[in-house]
Amino acid sequence: MANGKSMTISEMLGLLLDEQAPVRVDAFDGSHFGDPNAQLKVKIASPNCMYQLLAHPNEIGVVRAYVLGDFDVEGVDYADPYPAMRGLLSLAKYVKPLTPVAAARISAGILSHGWRKPPVPATEGPSKFARIKRGLMPHTERADSETVSFHYDMSNEFYADFLGPSMTYTCAVFDNENMSLEDAQTNKIRLVLDKLGLEPGQRLLDIGCGWGSMVIAAAKRGIKALGVTLSKEQAAWANEWIAREGLSDLAEVRVQDYREVPEQDFDGICSIGMMEHVGTRNYQNYFEEMFRLLKPMGRLLNHQITISHDKPNGKPGTDAFLDRYIFPDGDLGAPGFIESCIHDAGFNVVHQENLRQHYALTLHHWNANLSQHWDDAVKQVGFERAKVWGLYMAACALNFELDGIQVHQFLAVKPDREGHPDGKWYPLRPWWKA
Repeated sequence: MANGKSMTISEMLGLLLDEQAPVRVDAFDGSHFGDPNAQLKVKIASPNCMYQLLAHPNEIGVVRAYVLGDFDVEGVDYADPYPAMRGLLSLAKYVKPLTPVAAARISAGILSHGWRKPPVPATEGPSKFARIKRGLMPHTERADSETVSFHYDMSNEFYADFLGPSMTYTCAVFDNENMSLEDAQTNKIRLVLDKLGLEPGQRLLDIGCGWGSMVIAAAKRGIKALGVTLSKEQAAWANEWIAREGLSDLAEVRVQDYREVPEQDFDGICSIGMMEHVGTRNYQNYFEEMFRLLKPMGRLLNHQITISHDKPNGKPGTDAFLDRYIFPDGDLGAPGFIESCIHDAGFNVVHQENLRQHYALTLHHWNANLSQHWDDAVKQVGFERAKVWGLYMAACALNFELDGIQVHQFLAVKPDREGHPDGKWYPLRPWWKA
């Protein structure tokens, strides 16, 4: 990129980073920045990296450059780039304020070589605006069906590579940091079912049931369990699993929107890791629908990722990386807002807890599993998509650790407005083992 008077990559970095930053950057133009003995070594392998950052000076530009190999960290494990991300995060205190003059000089340095439209990874989905232009208004039934399919209908075998035998794609619950992932997932399912406190013969609806682990565990307790998902891949896997377990008389999984479930008077409803797809503007209607589906004194267990601080002006949506690559139309709410919605739908909220640290541990296990099964993961979904998922899970683990996001369980009861004429209350104190 350098040709005589042109600004080198090293000179550009000098406008952005203090020279004491503990990093070594080697660039495609032969220039270098930082201490050659620094532990963190970064490679800018192609001019496309600079064009990506110029076109999208946000996470989209960085992600595109990383996914396409134009930007890399020496020694990074693509299945688990968490250590590299921690190293890059440590540079934050060395970042200089980007003045208008510095920004103009960098832009001019790049554009002195002409404008080149940078490539877009094949794994990147359309923007929210592009989806709306196609008529996919966020969180309508049609849009939800397409976005869920984008996320889940890749390859069941790929998910098995990092989820493990439980096929449970939500936060596990650990008794201690040495607990295995499988034991922690079994513990989470046990906790949910214990909180719901259903007895044999009673009816459970699992909304967003995934590959069926909760439905199967409930059926093994003698509970009649119905799971609904918008993913055909998940439903096929779940029903085959149910049949293998000999539980078809008690358990069923359907490809069905929760708004289309014809049955009512469920004794319990669980929604585990599904609310991220609902949209905060739809929370009130969602919980009112749960209230309608439950019988009096029925219980709701809602488990979802939350944000640590309310979004300014109630603006919906996640960041651009997650929207384009992972969860189209994904949306997170703050725990106080969620509890208010549950309450305003008519429920009594009887318990809530924050499992933030547990999700960081869960994600570290998933990254480790992906690393162990990397070759098969690449075979299932391709190198770029496997690389994206390693990045996604490592970034989420870091975000949980930094308290940018949390995960909460809310337990609520639909009150009996007749005043319990039969004398049956739910227990006066927590009835489950924590």
